[in-house]
Amino acid sequence: MSTITAGELAARGFVASATTRFDRTLLRTASAIDAYVIARVELRHGAEWRRAMSARATATGARRDAEALAALGMPPR
Repeated sequence: MSTITAGELAARGFVASATTRFDRTLLRTASAIDAYVIARVELRHGAEWRRAMSARATATGARRDAEALAALGMPPR
């Protein structure tokens, strides 16, 4: 969403990034607000919409995993 986790920064080569405690607090707060908004939006929709979004998230996760394996040089199964 709107945050970049510390793991992503480290993976991109920003091991000794110049993020302060305040910056990390802001990122955590933004992440919490994103999670809250997503939960509220999901409550407004019906069960069919939630099933569709669950299937979409599963497909997105599978694609992300396949792309990660391809980046390592491993062909998909």
